[in-house]
Amino acid sequence: MVKITETILRDAHQSLIATRMSFEDMEPMLDKLDKVGYNALECWGGATFDACVRFLNEDPWERLRKIRKACPNTKLQMLLRGQNLLGYKHYADDVVDYFVEKSIANGIDIIRIFDALNDYRNIERATKACKKAGGHVQAAIAYTTSPFHSNELFARQAKELEEMGADSICIKDMSGLLLPYEAYELVSTIKSATKLPIELHTHYTSGSGSMTYLKAVEAGVDTINCALSPLALGTSQPATEPMVAALQGTQYDTGLDLDLLSEISAYANTLRDKYIASGLLNPKVLGVDVNALKYQVPGGMLSNLVSQLKQAGKEDLLLEVLNEVPRVREDFGFPPLVTPSSQIVGTQAVMNVITKERYKMVPKESKALVKGEYGKTPSTISQEILSKILGDELQITGRPADQIEPELDKVRAQMAEYMEQDEDVLTWAMFPQVAETFFKERRLRLHGIDNVAGSIDGAYQPV
Repeated sequence: MVKITETILRDAHQSLIATRMSFEDMEPMLDKLDKVGYNALECWGGATFDACVRFLNEDPWERLRKIRKACPNTKLQMLLRGQNLLGYKHYADDVVDYFVEKSIANGIDIIRIFDALNDYRNIERATKACKKAGGHVQAAIAYTTSPFHSNELFARQAKELEEMGADSICIKDMSGLLLPYEAYELVSTIKSATKLPIELHTHYTSGSGSMTYLKAVEAGVDTINCALSPLALGTSQPATEPMVAALQGTQYDTGLDLDLLSEISAYANTLRDKYIASGLLNPKVLGVDVNALKYQVPGGMLSNLVSQLKQAGKEDLLLEVLNEVPRVREDFGFPPLVTPSSQIVGTQAVMNVITKERYKMVPKESKALVKGEYGKTPSTISQEILSKILGDELQITGRPADQIEPELDKVRAQMAEYMEQDEDVLTWAMFPQVAETFFKERRLRLHGIDNVAGSIDGAYQPV
């Protein structure tokens, strides 16, 4: 029997509509989703937290509590970026501890924890915090291909994660790079190295996702990640219903009810139509792009590159930028292209092309990556690149978070006037400026405090 984790409440809409699905849109299907019998509902984490406060005028913690109440029978799962939590930098250990504790207290059962560089020093603290709070640690390996990466390396990493205390392992293929027969070999190799359950997460970007799942299932993968068909395919996940149908009557039968799935999909179809009509869902992201195998650019990264070039009036340089991405990635030690390394590599590639001189302009994030502030890169960065970007500065060799002082009390003092619940300190810690605007709006709404109205930033426009 193969299990399915449903992604329609998180990664599906993150991949297709920039994480703009509101709780109001989710609510009508929650009761039925809870009755399906999924392994888990992935419903929180990733970019959902940011989108809630920045665009949707929703409290992400309240969203989680509402989903938990509506889905009492199904495990809830979230995605956590290790020491980055749900932000884009490393946070102090006390913030990591408290964030994980509160995530589980508010309803999360399974935390998928990954590090963009597969530097597992960066997920150790979150792993310990999750275990302490009674959560299930699903430690993730960010899948990528390079002269440095191999199935044997991924198997060694899986064993390392098992020894760290993981309860299950996720192969996280964020760009749809994993091909069917490679998936069979990878799952088989990892299965021989660990007794932990293996979950496979991929995207349909390159068009091979469903075939990849079938071969992974034959190799013994325990769980696959799918999205209900109205918000599947393209840069999202393979569709749930066809996978259930394909496995019916076999030894891998999921046991899920296709009729019930069809009922939920009928509602999700109305959401799809709504998002297309509003312009949130661009039909282009539903297509197949086999070039993803060449450039290893995830869907979100591609849209970001296009946006940067458009702002610079250089949209005609996209192909040059896509060709530059693998070169920058090699220079930077072959990091997997996933948040935040994907944004860093992509932005540097744009800079190199626009200025017509490689590394003439180096954003602080690129410097931080090369310096080691995000952790150890998979392979060694050449002395030439180190000298060009860092000059005489030395690389950091220890765990980056060891250099960060405890910050929870400081953050609590900064935002004390806005505190309505314990979790608010974590929202502020993640996104201080966005949180302040959100909290001012909330205070006005809840308490009718007129004197804050004039200070609310007019740039904040809930969607």
